[in-house]
Amino acid sequence: MQQLNEKWIKASILGTIWAASEIVLGSFLHNLRIPFSGNILTAIGLVILISASYKWREKGIFWRAGVICALLKTMSPSAVILGPFISILSEAFLLEFATRMFGRTFAGFILGSILAMSWNLFHKIVKMVIFYGSNIIEVYTNLMQYVEEQIGFQFNAVWTPLFFLLVIQILFGTLAALTGIRTGLEAEKNKIAYQFSDKEVDFRLSIESGTFTHSIVWMTANVILMIGALIAASRINFGIWVVLIGVIVVIWSVRYQRALRQLVRPKIWIFFVLTTMITALVFTRLHSDTKSLTEAIIIGVEMNLRAILLIMGFSVLGTELYNPKIRNWFAGSYFNQVPVALQLSLESLPSMIAHTPELKTIIKNPTLFVYQIMAFADFRLKELNMRKKQRGKIYIVTGDIGAGKTSCLKKTITGLKQNNISVSGIICERVLAGNDTAGYNLADISSGTRWPFLSKTGNKAQAKVGSYFIDDASFKTGEKLFRKCTTDVIVFDEIGKLELRGDGWAKSLKYILSTNYNCLILTLRKEIINELINEFQLQTAVVYDIQEMECDDIALKIQELITAEND
Repeated sequence: MQQLNEKWIKASILGTIWAASEIVLGSFLHNLRIPFSGNILTAIGLVILISASYKWREKGIFWRAGVICALLKTMSPSAVILGPFISILSEAFLLEFATRMFGRTFAGFILGSILAMSWNLFHKIVKMVIFYGSNIIEVYTNLMQYVEEQIGFQFNAVWTPLFFLLVIQILFGTLAALTGIRTGLEAEKNKIAYQFSDKEVDFRLSIESGTFTHSIVWMTANVILMIGALIAASRINFGIWVVLIGVIVVIWSVRYQRALRQLVRPKIWIFFVLTTMITALVFTRLHSDTKSLTEAIIIGVEMNLRAILLIMGFSVLGTELYNPKIRNWFAGSYFNQVPVALQLSLESLPSMIAHTPELKTIIKNPTLFVYQIMAFADFRLKELNMRKKQRGKIYIVTGDIGAGKTSCLKKTITGLKQNNISVSGIICERVLAGNDTAGYNLADISSGTRWPFLSKTGNKAQAKVGSYFIDDASFKTGEKLFRKCTTDVIVFDEIGKLELRGDGWAKSLKYILSTNYNCLILTLRKEIINELINEFQLQTAVVYDIQEMECDDIALKIQELITAEND
């Protein structure tokens, strides 16, 4: 298994805390339309990182925490992916850069915090230019010059607003750094133990999976479509270009639900109309090279269509980046710690969200907030280190559908019981109607009790896997059973696509993996075994392929290994 080093463990904890504040407080701030909400969120993230650095002094922990927070943020229920990802990552790297240059000193923290905070302004300006093209600069310049003329007061109307906004960023950054430094020093002196609570939230990240089929070809085609459409804007007839954009938007809307959500929001169309009207005003009345109303409207429409193309384009690229092939590449690259650290963060996130206080509480007593999160971080670090020491053995039997995984599992269980090894868990038994599979039942290994699981018949309200309807009650029964498992060996049969997207036995398997279990035996679908191993951190498992080794030999080998461990 790719062991997660302590630096990445700490980064995953800090990244989770940062992400929890972004998700919970971000929704609150944006819903209330509070000015400078982005700066407030950045300030909270900086306070968390700076205060934590007084306890955890490893170099590189800032950018690693940024990677984890950015990845978690992209999975939150939002159609916007790459914007928050780039912003969070840039803020973390700028703080890391400043502290590498000047050390973890007042100067390093304040400079890093100012740079990270100022990124908000820089990012917004660059995004507007990328989305709307160079015409947006002319629109802004002419509007500001017109304002200057109307006021009758001589000042640089183009740069003064930007300078004023930059000063605000500097003040926000300085305040965040000083708050982080003060609370970090105080938290270091005053040790507070984390008070464990069983408070939980039902929170699920919107990871693209399930029936969606990722494709490297589609991802490449999307990049070509984006770049090609932008280049074509100045080289082909405007009417043809509009049709081209329409075709691309339709294609993306059909394939990507996340991208389609962008177009159904009223805000984008209101902004479309306003931008077109302002552009028409500027280029017909305020611009030095005045144009006809038709030409001005065409410029405005082109700017907006360009923005729609890029907004949807970045969204569809973000969806394709969830491709398991890309995740597997990361698992085998220099960044091989990232998938494992991210999985730890996904486990911690619901608890952290549940314990994130309201914004008014944080503002009223930021020191107490930092005390609480650092106490939680310490608690989580000890818990994860303990888990690494206590992790038991895992055996996996894999093969294609119908290859005999469950039959092999039954032989293994029988042999273990004969050697006085206690076994519990659930196996999945096929129900035959003649030579055809009519469905599947679940069987409690300890009691022999059976209950329906999958069947060919059902109603529209029931979830499906393939052509089978799922009996929801079966999972609830199974979850209660797994919560009580304390035997030498615990068995999970048929871990597959449901679990890969967070359904099925995913919650129960993660719960067992978080406990001081002794031994697990799992059967996994062969076509997605690599994805399942990465998803559930099963890299230490011993894997037996039912299609490459005789069933009796597999059963005997597992029995011998487990029996030897229990002697």
